[in-house]
Amino acid sequence: MQNYFEGDSRTNKERMLSGDLYIADDPDLAAGHQRAVKLAHDYNEAYAQDVDSARPILESLIGQLGEGAHIRPPLAVDYGTYITIGAGTFINCNFTALDVAPIVIGRDCQIGPSVQLLTPTHPVEAQPRRDKLEAALPITIGDNVWLGGGAIVLPGVTIGENSVIGAGAVVTKDVPANVVAVGNPARVIREI
Repeated sequence: MQNYFEGDSRTNKERMLSGDLYIADDPDLAAGHQRAVKLAHDYNEAYAQDVDSARPILESLIGQLGEGAHIRPPLAVDYGTYITIGAGTFINCNFTALDVAPIVIGRDCQIGPSVQLLTPTHPVEAQPRRDKLEAALPITIGDNVWLGGGAIVLPGVTIGENSVIGAGAVVTKDVPANVVAVGNPARVIREI
């Protein structure tokens, strides 16, 4: 394998958090991911028994969890620690948030079932992909955004406050505030 990091003494985690290419098959990153998988599993099970007793597990998993924010299980994250969820936000079941880069979700958002927020990117060239290189770009969701069921938000996207993303939309580029966007790729169809 080619030495992609010659002269770069940073760890893979440091490269990942900088948004640079890194090797995902790293023991430190694997430990962080395993922690997230265990906490998500524990949260999913505890929620079935008692919603209130599950909250501390969710608070341990998610980097910043606002007051009254609620996530229905099941939930899947890469690390959890790089996710911020604002107060009063409701996230329905089957939420996937791959937080290789930061994911920031504003206050009072409504996120439908099976929504995916995907920060990882991979090289288009075959050999670097074979060598397990990846990078990531952050996702930002403004306050009072509604993401319809099954919506997918791709790396580097920002969605402005009060906007609505239709069910099943694939958001490939930024969406301004106060609009409705639908489709694949998502496009603005009207202002609110």
